[in-house]
Amino acid sequence: MSQYLIRSGDRAEFLAGLRELAAFLTANPAVLAPRSASFGIFVDASDPATRREGAEHVAEPLGVPVEDIGEGHYSARREFGPITYAVIALPPREQR
Repeated sequence: MSQYLIRSGDRAEFLAGLRELAAFLTANPAVLAPRSASFGIFVDASDPATRREGAEHVAEPLGVPVEDIGEGHYSARREFGPITYAVIALPPREQR
Protein backbone atom coordinates (compact mmCIF):
# COMPACT_ATOMS: atom_id res chain seq x y z
CA MET A 1 0.00 0.00 0.00
CA SER A 2 1.36 3.40 -0.96
CA GLN A 3 1.38 6.34 1.35
CA TYR A 4 1.28 10.04 0.74
CA LEU A 5 3.36 12.76 2.33
CA ILE A 6 1.84 16.17 3.02
CA ARG A 7 4.37 19.00 2.96
CA SER A 8 3.07 21.77 5.18
CA GLY A 9 4.51 24.29 7.61
CA ASP A 10 4.11 25.28 11.22
CA ARG A 11 0.50 26.48 11.65
CA ALA A 12 1.16 28.89 14.55
CA GLU A 13 4.14 30.49 12.77
CA PHE A 14 2.16 30.85 9.54
CA LEU A 15 -0.82 32.51 11.26
CA ALA A 16 1.48 34.82 13.23
CA GLY A 17 3.18 35.82 9.98
CA LEU A 18 -0.16 36.59 8.32
CA ARG A 19 -1.21 38.72 11.28
CA GLU A 20 2.15 40.51 11.28
CA LEU A 21 1.85 41.23 7.55
CA ALA A 22 -1.72 42.53 7.93
CA ALA A 23 -0.69 44.78 10.83
CA PHE A 24 2.33 46.07 8.90
CA LEU A 25 0.30 46.89 5.78
CA THR A 26 -2.38 48.56 7.91
CA ALA A 27 0.19 50.69 9.75
CA ASN A 28 2.10 51.58 6.56
CA PRO A 29 -0.38 52.71 3.90
CA ALA A 30 2.48 53.84 1.61
CA VAL A 31 3.53 50.20 1.19
CA LEU A 32 1.80 48.77 -1.88
CA ALA A 33 -0.20 45.59 -1.50
CA PRO A 34 0.20 42.78 -4.00
CA ARG A 35 -2.59 42.24 -6.49
CA SER A 36 -2.85 38.63 -5.38
CA ALA A 37 -1.09 35.99 -3.32
CA SER A 38 -1.22 32.25 -3.10
CA PHE A 39 -0.16 29.67 -0.56
CA GLY A 40 0.19 25.98 -1.23
CA ILE A 41 0.26 22.66 0.51
CA PHE A 42 2.04 19.97 -1.50
CA VAL A 43 1.16 16.28 -1.53
CA ASP A 44 3.73 13.69 -2.62
CA ALA A 45 2.99 10.08 -3.57
CA SER A 46 4.35 7.73 -6.18
CA ASP A 47 1.05 6.55 -7.64
CA PRO A 48 -1.89 8.65 -8.92
CA ALA A 49 -4.60 7.09 -6.72
CA THR A 50 -2.62 7.74 -3.56
CA ARG A 51 -1.75 11.28 -4.72
CA ARG A 52 -5.44 11.99 -5.26
CA GLU A 53 -6.29 10.49 -1.84
CA GLY A 54 -3.76 12.80 -0.18
CA ALA A 55 -5.07 15.84 -2.07
CA GLU A 56 -8.63 14.98 -1.06
CA HIS A 57 -7.54 14.63 2.58
CA VAL A 58 -6.14 18.19 2.54
CA ALA A 59 -8.97 19.67 0.42
CA GLU A 60 -11.87 18.24 2.43
CA PRO A 61 -11.65 20.72 5.36
CA LEU A 62 -11.40 23.53 2.79
CA GLY A 63 -14.76 22.45 1.36
CA VAL A 64 -13.46 22.30 -2.21
CA PRO A 65 -13.23 19.48 -4.76
CA VAL A 66 -10.00 18.07 -6.11
CA GLU A 67 -9.51 18.47 -9.85
CA ASP A 68 -7.66 15.97 -12.00
CA ILE A 69 -5.63 18.31 -14.21
CA GLY A 70 -4.04 15.49 -16.18
CA GLU A 71 -0.92 13.35 -16.24
CA GLY A 72 -1.20 12.46 -12.55
CA HIS A 73 -1.49 16.06 -11.34
CA TYR A 74 -4.23 17.05 -8.89
CA SER A 75 -5.25 20.46 -7.62
CA ALA A 76 -7.76 22.08 -5.28
CA ARG A 77 -8.16 25.79 -4.59
CA ARG A 78 -10.08 28.01 -2.23
CA GLU A 79 -10.18 31.74 -2.82
CA PHE A 80 -10.26 34.33 -0.04
CA GLY A 81 -10.65 37.55 -2.00
CA PRO A 82 -7.36 37.93 -3.88
CA ILE A 83 -5.66 35.23 -1.80
CA THR A 84 -5.61 31.60 -2.93
CA TYR A 85 -5.07 28.59 -0.70
CA ALA A 86 -4.01 25.73 -2.97
CA VAL A 87 -3.51 22.00 -2.65
CA ILE A 88 -1.06 20.66 -5.22
CA ALA A 89 -0.28 16.99 -5.87
CA LEU A 90 2.37 16.29 -8.50
CA PRO A 91 4.00 13.07 -9.67
CA PRO A 92 7.57 12.45 -8.57
CA ARG A 93 10.14 14.18 -10.80
CA GLU A 94 11.12 10.93 -12.48
CA GLN A 95 7.50 10.42 -13.61
CA ARG A 96 7.06 13.88 -15.14
